[in-house]
Amino acid sequence: MTDVLRVLYAVLMVLSSAACICGNLLLLLVLLLNKELWSDTLGFTLSHSLSDLALGLSTMPFGAHNALFWPSGPPGEGLLCQGSGFLFLLLQVSSVHSLAWATVDKFTEICFALSYSRIWTGRRSLAVLVLVWLFCLVSASLPLLGFGSYSYSESRFLCCPKFIRSSSFVLLWTVAGVAAPILAVCCLYGYIVYVALKQAKRGTFMCNELHCFYVPAKNYLRSSIVMVATSGCLLLCWLPYISAVLYETFSGQQSPSATATFSTWLVLTGSALNPWITCMTQAYRVAAWRVVTRTLQKCRGTSLQSRSWTSDIHLNHRFSPTNSSTKTVSMDPHDHTDAPSSSVQTPLQCV
Repeated sequence: MTDVLRVLYAVLMVLSSAACICGNLLLLLVLLLNKELWSDTLGFTLSHSLSDLALGLSTMPFGAHNALFWPSGPPGEGLLCQGSGFLFLLLQVSSVHSLAWATVDKFTEICFALSYSRIWTGRRSLAVLVLVWLFCLVSASLPLLGFGSYSYSESRFLCCPKFIRSSSFVLLWTVAGVAAPILAVCCLYGYIVYVALKQAKRGTFMCNELHCFYVPAKNYLRSSIVMVATSGCLLLCWLPYISAVLYETFSGQQSPSATATFSTWLVLTGSALNPWITCMTQAYRVAAWRVVTRTLQKCRGTSLQSRSWTSDIHLNHRFSPTNSSTKTVSMDPHDHTDAPSSSVQTPLQCV
């Protein structure tokens, strides 16, 4: 691979890493500061976000570093390569499966609203989350136990599973680890969008304990756009990578360098797009805007308080007596004492 493509790959990896870190930190901050978003199934969203964040902090910078400083591969394939390959596969599978179960939770909430609280309890959600991570750990451990292997890929600039001559492991990883959850997400979102479009044609009324209110069609259409974007992002980011992996497995040859490089960057970029797509939903969008507004108010309030303090010092210094014959000036017209009085502005308060 030419030096230009190697530098371009490193730059794209750095940009994807920055977008991934910022987006997932924003999503985690929104979840932390808005208790109305908390539920028994919050663990799925947290698992998805933390997996993507870990990819942005570990795998993406590692790939950028390798592209710039290890053009012919790292010195050996020891503990560092095996550990980074294990982490890469673990976080990939956990991210996809966490998203799939979060989609199942949303599907249940919409299509089985009356029995939702009985289906998804706190214990069941925790049990599913534990099983998901056990499956991910087992899947990532198989190459370390002899079922496949981890090796450095010069075209991907990463330590990843060796797909050539590992057909059984690749098929298990492709079907159970990636393809099944992605198809589940697309099918469930497709059905939810179908229901949403039917509702959008006539709108609907929703009631709470106090009153009923009309939900306009645009609300359903906005939710549909987010679900379509999520499904499209999954397919667009994963299909090239899966195709390259299957080609290497069944042909016994390395895929073209440009194809392997581009597909690897694309599948990692999916982790950068996921949090921003999630923040497009109405509940998260409102909560994110509230967090941003509070942060700006805090910064503005601190700035105003600092300006007020500086202004008071300047005025006190300006009107302070320079000698015994100078008359002291009072800043308050109602104050007839010799000492000047100062007023302190109250900083903006965050609501």
